[in-house]
Amino acid sequence: MTHQMTTHNPHSTASIAGHPVHAMLIPFPIAFFVATFVCDLVFWRTGNPAWVGPSLWLLGAGLIMAALAALAGLTDILGDAQIRNLRDVWLHAGGNAIVVLIELYNWYLRYTRAEAAVVPAGLVLSLIVVLILLFTGWKGWGMVYRHHVGVADRPDETG
Repeated sequence: MTHQMTTHNPHSTASIAGHPVHAMLIPFPIAFFVATFVCDLVFWRTGNPAWVGPSLWLLGAGLIMAALAALAGLTDILGDAQIRNLRDVWLHAGGNAIVVLIELYNWYLRYTRAEAAVVPAGLVLSLIVVLILLFTGWKGWGMVYRHHVGVADRPDETG
């Protein structure tokens, strides 16, 4: 019996030692954007301005990491036709592009208006982003677990 590796799953073009870079980067902007929402909630409930600065920094770090994750994701989309042909990919990518646009605006408001930008505008924008991230995360999950994007193929047994 011989083992031979055949490629069936969509592969990640942007990978390090077979590990998809997008999957390595995407937890960072998600964590930063969710933490921004948490800071906004705490500020809203306490009125303590100490929460305003961290939310600005979290947004900035989230935007930088989102840009890096987007580059890796775009590399995967451009590098494999199987990935490009998945509807979930476009819903995931489009939703995340909307997230970045909302968070860019959210960051700008906070940068220019400080505390005044957090409640209600910043809080509402952060909530909308968290809700969109739930959707795009669900679509990302589907790409991995339903469509096996970036998942190593098991060797087929032939003999």
